Amino acid sequence: MQTTVRLSSKNQIVLPREAREAMHLKGRDELLVVVKDDVTVIMPKPKNYREALSGSGKGVYPKTYLKKERGAW
Repeated sequence: MQTTVRLSSKNQIVLPREAREAMHLKGRDELLVVVKDDVTVIMPKPKNYREALSGSGKGVYPKTYLKKERGAW
C-alpha cells in the first residue's frame, strides 16, 4: 500500500483507513514515530515492550557465543 497524505496547517496528518485497519488501530491508540536519517516509521505502540521484543535477537549470534562469553569471565 502506498498513499500520500498532507500535513495540515496544525502539523497533523490523517492515517488512511487502509493503514489503520492493517495496524488494527482505533481511536485514541498511541503510535510510535521513529526517525532514522531521512526515513520515518509510524507504528502502533506496543502494549508490552518485553513481549514485543521477545525473540527479536534470535539467530543474531552463533549458538556457541554465550558459552564462549561466559568462559571469558
